[in-house]
Amino acid sequence: MKEPAKTFEDLVVWQKAHQFVLAVYRLSKTFPRSETYGLSSQFRRAAVSIAANIAEGFRKRGKPDKLRFLNIAQGFLEESRYYLILVRDLGYGDVSELTAVLVEVSKLLEAYSKAILDSDS
Repeated sequence: MKEPAKTFEDLVVWQKAHQFVLAVYRLSKTFPRSETYGLSSQFRRAAVSIAANIAEGFRKRGKPDKLRFLNIAQGFLEESRYYLILVRDLGYGDVSELTAVLVEVSKLLEAYSKAILDSDS
């Protein structure tokens, strides 16, 4: 059996979410300057919030608290999913790789939430 995570950094879901954040930063650097305080800022904030809420939820004691933060992360994930569509439709870059990473994060987040929900503690 796999050893339980000691820190949020041990969670595969957080690792993938962090990779997504780094990729969003790289992509948004290429956006037009006019988007600095618009789409770039909003997209970065949403992406960071996915990983940040996973991290924050990790240390919460009770199941309801943990699940609340993971649910918030899922909300920011969906917001990020919309920004990927917007970036694609505005022609600001190829988002296929980021979309694939986000789909993976979504599946992992769902599985992690379900594991917590089904756990005894």
